[in-house]
Amino acid sequence: MTNVDRNLFAISDDTYNWCVRTYEFFKKRFGLNLWVHPNNELLEQGHIFLFNHFARFETVIPPYLIYRATGAHTRSVADHTLFEANEVLSKFLRSVGAMPNNLPGLLPFLAAEILRGRKVVMFPEGGMVKSRRVVDSEGNFGVYSATSKERRKHHRGAAVLALTLGIFKKRIQDLHKKGDVQRIERWVKALGLQDERQLLARATEPTLIVPSTITFFPIRVHENVLSRAVSLFSKGIPQQAAEEMLVEGNLLFRDTDMDIRLNAPIQTDKKWRWWEQTLLDGYFRKITSLDDLFGLRDHAEGYAERMLVHSISNETLRIRDQYMRALYTGTTINLSHLASSVIISLIRQNQMEISKAKFHRTLYLALKTLHASTNVHLHRSLNWPDRYRGLLDGESMELDRFFSNCKEAEIVGQTPDAYCFLDKLCHDFKRNEVRIENPVIVYANEVAPIPEVGNAVTSALEMSSTISDQDLAFFLFNDEQKAHTWNRDHFSSEPCREINDKETATQSGEPYLLLPPDPAQKGVLLVHGFLASPAELSDYGQRLNDQGYAVMGVRLAGHGTSPWDLKLRTWSEWLNSVRRGYRILSAFADQIVVAGFSAGGALSLMLAAEHPEKLVGV
Repeated sequence: MTNVDRNLFAISDDTYNWCVRTYEFFKKRFGLNLWVHPNNELLEQGHIFLFNHFARFETVIPPYLIYRATGAHTRSVADHTLFEANEVLSKFLRSVGAMPNNLPGLLPFLAAEILRGRKVVMFPEGGMVKSRRVVDSEGNFGVYSATSKERRKHHRGAAVLALTLGIFKKRIQDLHKKGDVQRIERWVKALGLQDERQLLARATEPTLIVPSTITFFPIRVHENVLSRAVSLFSKGIPQQAAEEMLVEGNLLFRDTDMDIRLNAPIQTDKKWRWWEQTLLDGYFRKITSLDDLFGLRDHAEGYAERMLVHSISNETLRIRDQYMRALYTGTTINLSHLASSVIISLIRQNQMEISKAKFHRTLYLALKTLHASTNVHLHRSLNWPDRYRGLLDGESMELDRFFSNCKEAEIVGQTPDAYCFLDKLCHDFKRNEVRIENPVIVYANEVAPIPEVGNAVTSALEMSSTISDQDLAFFLFNDEQKAHTWNRDHFSSEPCREINDKETATQSGEPYLLLPPDPAQKGVLLVHGFLASPAELSDYGQRLNDQGYAVMGVRLAGHGTSPWDLKLRTWSEWLNSVRRGYRILSAFADQIVVAGFSAGGALSLMLAAEHPEKLVGV
């Protein structure tokens, strides 16, 4: 059937299960937080899974995820040098489904494995891309080859595998329609399947490629326990090993999110033109194995077969470009991506310094622009207002961590009022240096294939100096709405449901902003009481608005969602809710009156004691 020795590459159930148990043991002790998006269903549906490659250890995770979700064993294509190191390692890798990427007959063997019900994992970049630079100056996808010392296109082995397997499946369907039982039985035996029914079931399944994107956040360059131990006990360690111990040790041992996004599957079945189908039928009469089918490109005879090879080649290029685009636009965008993109954009404009206020405003506006986009995937911290809402004023844990990393790498300096971009940001670093020396370019490169990010940054830089107070207030009010939605949804899971179901209030708990048709001279900020929600004062607010007042009903943190949410809140968070509401309303009125009921009254007095600008009554 294929030229690969199945016994040599037989998967050991005992070794496979030992690896799964070992991984689960260490997973509980690592700092790595694994997130799969949107869910595990695509792990069941897909056949060929493609992943980007940034860290060495990440290659063991996809087979684990697939096995836990589906029970299916996985064939992973790995660097052939791993199998050449020593026989012990080679035997272990073979026993857990790994295959060397230079193995003769690899693709037909993988096709047969898919027909047997196994999954395939491939890394089309062909190696670790530490700089994450995958787009050239003309917008074309490609990666730098350390072997050839030049940029090259991504591998298309997955496209060849899927398309050729699809051709084979179509052939099996045609044989079934013709009633050619003898040939079908021969294929059943050659593939090691149970019977004709199983072969036909596999042949009628479309071959699905699932481009999958791995994103790590944050990337740290600080020393860790692994890098310190290696430095202490292994003098003269190679630069590559030291760099990987530092960067990947931080990914593993410190609190790090590893988001794996399973993008929409790509169906590779092609509708062949009549002349292509005729050529395929003619070639099929010559083949007796999958090796023959996959060997068409290398053994084409005559003009007709060369035409067929050309047609198949064009289709595999199209499929390759399609899955690489999906893979790179599936990045889970985080705050470091946005901050790095702003910095690189400024440097390209020869601007090496920016005021902190403008930088924070630009970052916030870029985020709000992306909130309106349906084609991007934001890290959960960028969809959770409680985490990002201080960004406009530079009060963000993620932003502090980003600049701490930049300080460690000596690429961004600060004055009391400005960020200064150092010359080191403009240097080109070698493959084994860039993640440590310039994490900003790594982050920026990672989102470069996503046009929405570049457009959002460009737009935010333009808006940051011209946006009106009212437009900014609308963004801030949107954050208040998003906070209500996020917390309501977060606290609606099973552990919270029992007490949530006892809720008697029927009106929405979200905040409201009521603006009169004409500009308002006075505004009224309404603050509800403890255990209530903005709806408590909504009728009163509407009457005030009908009289020409601008009105905002504040939602105190933890209210209007779930008792579980309220349980975690403090009075200082409630006061911050009132402060934010006052800031929003101030953009729409020259004078502000704050009115509160019960605990809301006490909070109103506390705010008044701060003597905010425009306050005329409480």
